[in-house]
Amino acid sequence: MAPAGFFTRPTSGRARQAAFDILGHAAWAGQEVLRQARVLDAFAGTGAYGLEALSRGAPAATFIEQDRAALAALRQNIAACRAEAAARVVAADAEKPPPGTPHELVFLDPPYGQDFVPRALAALAAAGWVAPGALIAAEFGPQDPAPATEILAQRAHGKARLIFWKMPP
Repeated sequence: MAPAGFFTRPTSGRARQAAFDILGHAAWAGQEVLRQARVLDAFAGTGAYGLEALSRGAPAATFIEQDRAALAALRQNIAACRAEAAARVVAADAEKPPPGTPHELVFLDPPYGQDFVPRALAALAAAGWVAPGALIAAEFGPQDPAPATEILAQRAHGKARLIFWKMPP
């Protein structure tokens, strides 16, 4: 379920499938990353990335979202997937998060064209949400600059560019 309007852009099934195919087959990730990682889905929207990770064996997922309509849809989606025991919802701005606990796999899927990824990732890391060496998977719009780090994988799906990299240890 996704809220009506322009504030939430649900992740396409194709982009989500590509992300998890990469995670499941890349030598730098492997299927064990999903079974062992605490997952953070920032700019969660409908929760597509975090819920998919839970369905593939992740032990826990935290969802950060600030839009009220998206939060309502997210909570409904978590309930529909019967994932309440493994899911935690934090109603907050990913650029101004409360203190958190470290997560080893971080998904960022912000609105395109506003350069949210570097600012949010810095804020999340400073607040303790991102573990050293965490694997980052972020969606970028066509005009958004790629991260200034070693890119492990990159795929384009329509307007979205999915980019993977690791945080420094």
